Amino acid sequence: MSAELPSTRDRLLAAMVDALQRRGLHGVGLNELLQAAQAPKGVLYHHFPGGKTELAVAAIDQVVARIDSSLQRLLDGPARPIEALRQWLGHASQQLQRSGFERGCPLAAVALESTPDDVAIRAALARGFAMLRQRLAQVLARAGVAEARATGLAALVVSAYEGALMQARVAGDDSPLQATTDTLLAIVAGEIGASRP
Repeated sequence: MSAELPSTRDRLLAAMVDALQRRGLHGVGLNELLQAAQAPKGVLYHHFPGGKTELAVAAIDQVVARIDSSLQRLLDGPARPIEALRQWLGHASQQLQRSGFERGCPLAAVALESTPDDVAIRAALARGFAMLRQRLAQVLARAGVAEARATGLAALVVSAYEGALMQARVAGDDSPLQATTDTLLAIVAGEIGASRP
């Protein structure tokens, strides 16, 4: 039985996700995307009538769903919350190193270059960051951290992770990400410990 080939829509999404990770939204042209997806222009507008912006929003939503799914799998697994977070944060470092420090987080890359005119894109990014904060807050609350503290701590984790990932990418060295991960996990462990009688 042969593996099913990706659909044109899937190839367009994959090309956009790759572009967002490597070059950002404005760093890649429509013709480059179509070439990477091996798709004619008419097909893009068939699947994404809103053109590049609609494709970018769909790619952001796909990345967010993937992140959510991977985080959920870790959290549903046998690892304790601290170890699950270590694995999740470690995955970003591994991906960054495997790409030769070329592929960062597409959410951060697009957020940095978006403008107030990018309404749909900013809405997709806001949903994505909110989902990450909410999922992490749920994890921390399940581990015993008070809800208000869990919400604030989740925001800190997402903010520090994104900033450290950007620093590691531009430096070509994952030590900022490693140091941030170690510090975040120590803070989280302290909060979990403080919440236990």
